[in-house]
Amino acid sequence: MSAAVATIICFVLYGLGYHFYAGFLAQRIFRLDADRVTPAHAQRDDIDYIPTNRFVLFGHHYASITGLAPMLGPAVAVIWGWVPAMLWIVFGAILVGCVHDFSALVLSMRAKGLSIGKVAEGVIGRRAKFLFLALIFFGVALAMGVFVYIISILFQAGADFDPNNLAAARTSFPSAALPSGALMILAMILGVLLYKFNFPLAPTTCVGFVLLLVFVWLGIQYPTMGFPRECWPVRTAWMWILLAYAALASVLPVWSLLQARDFLNSLLLYLGLLSAYVGFFVLGPEFSAPAFDAHPEGAPYVFPFVFIVIACGAASGFHGLVSSGTTAKQMDRETDARFVGYGAMIGESLLGLLAVLACTAGMDSADAWHIAYKDWATIQSDLAHKLGVFIVGTSSFIEALGVDKNLAAGFIAVIVVSFALTTLDSATRLLRFNVSEIGSSLGLRVLENRFLATAIAITAIWFFARYEINGKAAGLVLWTLFGITNQLLAGLTLLVATLYLSQRKRAIVYTAVPAVFILISTFTAIIQKLMGFWRAEQWLLLAVGGALLVMGVLIIVECVRAFMRKTSTTDENVFIEKIV
Repeated sequence: MSAAVATIICFVLYGLGYHFYAGFLAQRIFRLDADRVTPAHAQRDDIDYIPTNRFVLFGHHYASITGLAPMLGPAVAVIWGWVPAMLWIVFGAILVGCVHDFSALVLSMRAKGLSIGKVAEGVIGRRAKFLFLALIFFGVALAMGVFVYIISILFQAGADFDPNNLAAARTSFPSAALPSGALMILAMILGVLLYKFNFPLAPTTCVGFVLLLVFVWLGIQYPTMGFPRECWPVRTAWMWILLAYAALASVLPVWSLLQARDFLNSLLLYLGLLSAYVGFFVLGPEFSAPAFDAHPEGAPYVFPFVFIVIACGAASGFHGLVSSGTTAKQMDRETDARFVGYGAMIGESLLGLLAVLACTAGMDSADAWHIAYKDWATIQSDLAHKLGVFIVGTSSFIEALGVDKNLAAGFIAVIVVSFALTTLDSATRLLRFNVSEIGSSLGLRVLENRFLATAIAITAIWFFARYEINGKAAGLVLWTLFGITNQLLAGLTLLVATLYLSQRKRAIVYTAVPAVFILISTFTAIIQKLMGFWRAEQWLLLAVGGALLVMGVLIIVECVRAFMRKTSTTDENVFIEKIV
């Protein structure tokens, strides 16, 4: 099958999924009500809770869930061939990931905007809440530590950086630093103009977006902003800059930076996706990768690891944290949940699909693909390089539109970095909420202070980014467990949604089947990993992986107990009162 035909089929499936399946879930299963008062109105404080235009909120939510993972995961998973990666990205998103994100958003809206961990307390019980909060803290801190580490590599002017040939770089893209910084400043100005001076959304946003594109061009023209190469910040300096930014973004009112930044950033991604897909069809490339390879050298089994590796491109527990952590607090009307929750996940899946195409059809030849994907050890040792493969492949599509290769590479590099940054700032805020909820549950009210909670969150992220174990960053050492933690959270969140529907005597098959599938694949993966850690005498990974397995099993036990209690109610207030 040609790459173009396969892509068109995927587009059709996305459209059918959103129109029919999402509509059915919204109207018949979760029964969204436009007249129900949302937390954004009931608890408005203009810091975390604020009613938001659904298109702006879509952009904020989309940018928050779309970090490095939907590009990095598929860029690794194509080692098993383009068919299993493409199938999971499309069907996994429509039937699992979109349902997961949408469910988490609805449940949180009906629980005063509280996180999925607190929602679990109301649906399952108090013990489940603590286990959820522990999993969330570990997974988010680990992922953001790795994000900080990789972004700092992308920002530095490394050995492969050539200011006269940006397209030759594979891991060094300092040209993304200027537009990334400018985006933060533009977003703060835009936030003030929109919320304090009531400027109209469309023209104000258009001006901000044009200015952002100007800074993208300036970054490509002056990749180190005129500084000599030896004066450009090194990786460690970029880590501290990124951590300081994440801390600031966590405590500022959501309208002052995150909303506008994410909305502008989403416009950048829309332009990038549109340009890349149009260029792809103009270029008309064929797949350089095999359709299926069950046994790449050194790689684990395709089942279940293709699901674990792709993660955010199809289904991600982190998305449930965004849905229930920030997005639910800004939802103007309950019926907007279909557009924001289900729709944004389709958007992320489109990015994952582009990553598959870029890393298979975007390669120069089959020989070039086999060199880049010669074995599993090469991929695992250099994750940043796989992002370089994505950037080069996507740039080749945009070049087909007549765009200069350096401009194309610089533009895609900005998109990659800027979306990693939006996930970093949103995730730090989520981690702050997580710390506060832990403090509230333990009676430590001091942890509800957003500045102290942010300091704890930043410290945890710093540990995984900076602390070294056997010469490698702690986050990289433990990265093999992130996908497992992420999928475990997704399966457990779907279980919570299943219990919620069961207690209201509604059909549970639409959340229960995805939950069971995700949990079976995740537990299969973690058991295989634990056996590998034991044989390799990797005791730290064995201990952490074992703890994840125990927590997952304990939460499932609590879910089974909740099912056996056969609690039923049609009153949403009962659900709310149990967790507030």
